[in-house]
Amino acid sequence: MRLLSGENGRRWCYFALVALYLEICIVVAEDPYRYFDWRISYGDIYPLGVRQQGILINGQFPGPDIYSVTNDNLIINVHNDLPDPFLLTWNGLQQRKNSFEDGVYGTTCPIPPGKNFTYIMQVKDQIGSFFYFPSLKFHKAAGGFGGIRILSRPRIPVPFPEPAGDFTLLIGDWYKTDHKILQTILNHGKMLKFPDGIQINGLGPDGAKFTVEPGKTYRLRISNVGLQNTLNFRIQGHQMKLVEVEGTHTIQTTLSSLDVHVGQSYSVLVTADQPAQDYYIAVSSRFTTQILNSTAILHYSNSKKPVSGPPPPGPTTDISWSLNQARSIRTNLTASGPRPNPQGSYHYGQINVTRTIRLANSAGLVDRKQRYAVNGVSFIPADTPLKLADYYNIKGVFEVGSIPDQPTGRHIHLDTAVMGADYRAFVEIVFENRENIMQSWHLDGYSFFVVGMDGGRWSPASKKQYNLIDAVSRCTTQVYPRSWTAIYIPLDNVGMWNLRTQFWARQYLGQQFYLRVYTPVQSFRDEYPIPKNALHCGRARGRAIRAL
Repeated sequence: MRLLSGENGRRWCYFALVALYLEICIVVAEDPYRYFDWRISYGDIYPLGVRQQGILINGQFPGPDIYSVTNDNLIINVHNDLPDPFLLTWNGLQQRKNSFEDGVYGTTCPIPPGKNFTYIMQVKDQIGSFFYFPSLKFHKAAGGFGGIRILSRPRIPVPFPEPAGDFTLLIGDWYKTDHKILQTILNHGKMLKFPDGIQINGLGPDGAKFTVEPGKTYRLRISNVGLQNTLNFRIQGHQMKLVEVEGTHTIQTTLSSLDVHVGQSYSVLVTADQPAQDYYIAVSSRFTTQILNSTAILHYSNSKKPVSGPPPPGPTTDISWSLNQARSIRTNLTASGPRPNPQGSYHYGQINVTRTIRLANSAGLVDRKQRYAVNGVSFIPADTPLKLADYYNIKGVFEVGSIPDQPTGRHIHLDTAVMGADYRAFVEIVFENRENIMQSWHLDGYSFFVVGMDGGRWSPASKKQYNLIDAVSRCTTQVYPRSWTAIYIPLDNVGMWNLRTQFWARQYLGQQFYLRVYTPVQSFRDEYPIPKNALHCGRARGRAIRAL
């Protein structure tokens, strides 16, 4: 083979680089782009029959569904017509190598009033049911949420026949009180009263209706977008078949009712196999002294009779029933589609855990104001998004290690809590709930294996009951009162990731922190550069985006 040198060699290298660039562009172009243009505004809503000021997206409450396919690129241009800064976060989208787009204050500058920001995201190697919601202030109590569905790529088999229809059901507890008043109560260090009711797709009792054809099977994607309470979901006279949990195909289990903890998403199949009439879809609160109830309507297209009789009753305070149901949810290991593959092996139970992190939630007063904490640290936001401070190496914004990875028993103190973690480590996190409340925890940027949960105190001996074969992989897990839940996480996604309670008043008053998954090797293979359109605020204001 003849070697080229001088001008011919330089020309050959030039054309080779051009060919390589075109090849990369062609590969990237294979993943479709989906464009969304959203305008955020206030408007009148009536979720519990009372007029309230709600957050609308393109005039809608709830907001529009996002339909996508695995590996699609989502371009979402958000215009903020509110008088307040605004952000949306994408509950369950992993933002692979791209925590800049996560849409929480620790990663993304708020969109100023009258301005817009375009989220550029890829649903890389994901399928399943998720949702989005506003992450700043107490906006979540005003709406602004919607469903996300990610379908499998064509010709990738799904472990059930294609349903005749696909419905999104966004359920959640709700206050009649304006969200700004709720935020003021929290700012004054007070606790919120119990919610007033339950909304289903933004409507109160019997408001939402879902029409089905007799004999056909439908997929229902159920997400609890509420503020604090677990909700039980059931359909009068019908059985449900669980098929998917936050991106994981599950072993298909027939259920008469399903506990959906706050922040969680499930898919069930329902067949219209009953006499032609209307049936109640019933939703009620769990583990509460006062029981909230609401209903929607399952309407047969040839219905000859409206709903009749009382809605089917649900479980109320029985923890053991719910715990057994949670343990029965397992991964369908024979199903095709993307799923976690830590260290090149689907056998997560055979990988050595490199670190055990124990996280205990607590409540208390700081300067005579109500606060909530993780391992004794109650989070306070910095003046600059932590990801931007990290990227630009701005000192004094946060300190890695400002939250311990074990409970300390000390009094609650305030800090901008950031925990460091090594890229590609395989860690165990044990959530310890020593309070008499229901908890729900979410980690941005990841799905994790829920390997165990039980009542009482966790100890190393608790590992003997872990499911190390087919534990479900998801992004939000519940922790029952005075109980523990253990998860395994392959830390394969570099970035600054929010770990938070989904009990939203507690999140607002400090029960969250950021997990900094770090590698000293600065490579676009491990983490994308800051987006060219990234907003800059705080001490990052005026910083120039580095040239590639």
